[in-house]
Amino acid sequence: VKGGIGFNDAITAFKVGGIVLIIAAAFIVGRGSLSNLTEVAPQFYSMSSPDRMSAFATSLIFVSFCYLGWNGSAYMAAEMKDPQRVLPRSLLIGTVVVTVLYFLLNLMYFYGAGVSGLAGQLEVGLVASENLFGNVGVTLVTLVLCVSIFASASAMTIAGPRVYYAFGHDFPLLGWLSKSSPKTGSPWPALVLQGVIISCIILSGTVNQILQYAGFTLTLFASIAVSCVIVLRIRKPDMERPFKTWGYPVTPLLFLTVSAWTMVWAIRGRPVESLLGLATAAIGGAIFYGLSLRARAR
Repeated sequence: VKGGIGFNDAITAFKVGGIVLIIAAAFIVGRGSLSNLTEVAPQFYSMSSPDRMSAFATSLIFVSFCYLGWNGSAYMAAEMKDPQRVLPRSLLIGTVVVTVLYFLLNLMYFYGAGVSGLAGQLEVGLVASENLFGNVGVTLVTLVLCVSIFASASAMTIAGPRVYYAFGHDFPLLGWLSKSSPKTGSPWPALVLQGVIISCIILSGTVNQILQYAGFTLTLFASIAVSCVIVLRIRKPDMERPFKTWGYPVTPLLFLTVSAWTMVWAIRGRPVESLLGLATAAIGGAIFYGLSLRARAR
């Protein structure tokens, strides 16, 4: 565990430092144009209002996917020292840093290539960096972006299995998931299970399809989690609440409204991937319900 977290800290520092350097270099020595930031895609004017809504919502799924690790530290709350202080701080600082970096990075992309240059491109970072820096810049930007993806995978490899690990503690039938290595402390059965599931997803479709499926599914799960704040306030008003929800109930309701709007239009625009996300949640809910009934019976 210590080795994994140390490696993750180092690679994250490299990622953040690399992104900051790329952004600074783009606006200092890059061959971009400020006029690119005001460009509007010609297709925008020819689209009907429903098509614009569908395209915007589908795009918003991809955008929100970039931020859906904001709650990752909550998975590890049980292993934190002083979680009442550390957890909110990590969520707030992490979300603000990511928001600022992603905004500036996307600003750099448009500064380098514009809407017409980026439209339909999957590797937008490479297209923009080639315009800004040439072939040498493409190599360096590719290195930083690959490390960035690797760092994100590393972080979720650490955080994700903690969910399965907690499942093993809550339900005797899945007790094997709560086992950990006596030497390293890592929850190896949960790590292996996550690896198998992710490998199956990677082999199941294109990058575009997987991002849409994962983005929709994670948006759905985040909405379910946020809705629990309201449900518990109603069902258990006297429950101890060491964490406060700022602006309650406006903030959770606003989050749920935007998420619901996005998911409805995403279903209309990308029905297959979105319905697979709904099916995933339904299957998971059925498994959880069955395990809960079994636990009550015991």
